[in-house]
Amino acid sequence: MTSRIVFERVRVGDFRNIVALDFEPSPGINVITGDNGQGKTSVLEALYFVATTRSFRAERPREMLREGAEMLSVRARIVESSIAREQRVTLGARTRSVQIDGKKPETLGRYATRTPVVVFHPGDLTILTGAASERRTLLDRVALFMGPESADHRQRYTRAARARKTVLEERGTMAPDLSPLEQLMALHGSALSRARLAAAERLIDALGPLVGEMAAPDISVTAHFVPGGSLDRGELEAELGRRRDQDLRQRSVGYGPQRDDLDVRLNGRSVRRHASQGQQRILTLALKAAELACVREARGAEPVLLLDDVSSELDPARTGAVFEFLHGTSSQVFVTTTRPELFATPRLTSGARVDFRLVAGAFA
Repeated sequence: MTSRIVFERVRVGDFRNIVALDFEPSPGINVITGDNGQGKTSVLEALYFVATTRSFRAERPREMLREGAEMLSVRARIVESSIAREQRVTLGARTRSVQIDGKKPETLGRYATRTPVVVFHPGDLTILTGAASERRTLLDRVALFMGPESADHRQRYTRAARARKTVLEERGTMAPDLSPLEQLMALHGSALSRARLAAAERLIDALGPLVGEMAAPDISVTAHFVPGGSLDRGELEAELGRRRDQDLRQRSVGYGPQRDDLDVRLNGRSVRRHASQGQQRILTLALKAAELACVREARGAEPVLLLDDVSSELDPARTGAVFEFLHGTSSQVFVTTTRPELFATPRLTSGARVDFRLVAGAFA
C-alpha cells in the first residue's frame, strides 16, 4: 500500500533572501505567487533542502546562506501514514547538521530517501538539451530509491578514479598500484552502470503513457540507456588497463560510468537538436512525472511534487494537460507562478488548494 507524505509545517531561517518564514501548507495543492525576485523558488529550494540535504540550483551549498547570516536552518514537520517526524538541516560557513527527530541519520543516503521529493524548475530543461551529466543525475536519483547502495558505488568509483589519475600522472602507466585501483573501479563502476540501466528501464516504461497524456497525440518519444563503459566487471577492468596511456594523455578516464547517458528521441530525432522549447518543456515535465512514478513504486510512498514556474512557455492545451495531471495526483504539490490567473483549478474541492503570496521573502 502506498503511503502519503505531507509537509505539515515548515520553518525557514536565513535562507537566500528569507529571514524567517513559518507556514502550514495544505496537504493538497499549494500555489505560491509573487513578482520575480521575491523568493518563490527559494521556498521550494528550502523544501528540497530539508528533504535531501541538497539544492536543486546551487553549485555550492553555502550559496543558500543569506548574506550576512552565520547559519541557515530549515525545519519541517512531516507526516507519513499518520506518523509525524521532524527533519532539520542547518548549514553554516564550515558546519552542517542533519537530524531526524533530533538524531543523526545512519547515512545521508538513508536520510535522502526518507522524504521523497520530485522537483521541476526551468533549469531542468538541461536534462534533455544539456550535458549527459544532467541525465546521469536523474538516473542516479531514481537508482537511489531502487537501491541506496548505488550511491555508495558512485562514491567509491569516483574516489578510485581520482586516485588512479594521480598515480598515472605521478608514477606512470606501469605503477604497481594501478591494478588494485582498476579492480575497485571495475567493481563499483559496473555495479553503478547496472543500477542506472535498471533506473532507465523503469523511467522509460513510465514515460510512454505520460507523454501520451501530457503532449500532442502525434508525438512519439523513445529513450534508451547508453552505457559509457561495460556493465561487466571483467570487461571494464580489462579496458581500463588497456587505456592507461590514452587516459594519461587526456588526463581523464575515457571509458566507464562517467560517460553513461540516456538518449531521448522525439519522433525518431534527437530532442536536443529538433524539439522546440515548448516541446522540450512538456517532455521534461513528462520525464519528471515518470521520475515521480518510479520513486513512488520504489519507496512505496507518494513523493512531494515541487513545480517552479510550471506554466511559462506552455500553450493553453499543454497547460491544461498539466493541470489534469495535478488534479489526478495523490502527491502534495507546491507550485510557484508569477501569473496566478493561468493556474486555474476549478475542479478542486474547497480546501484542496491554498494560495500564498510572497513579498520580499515573507508571506503577505
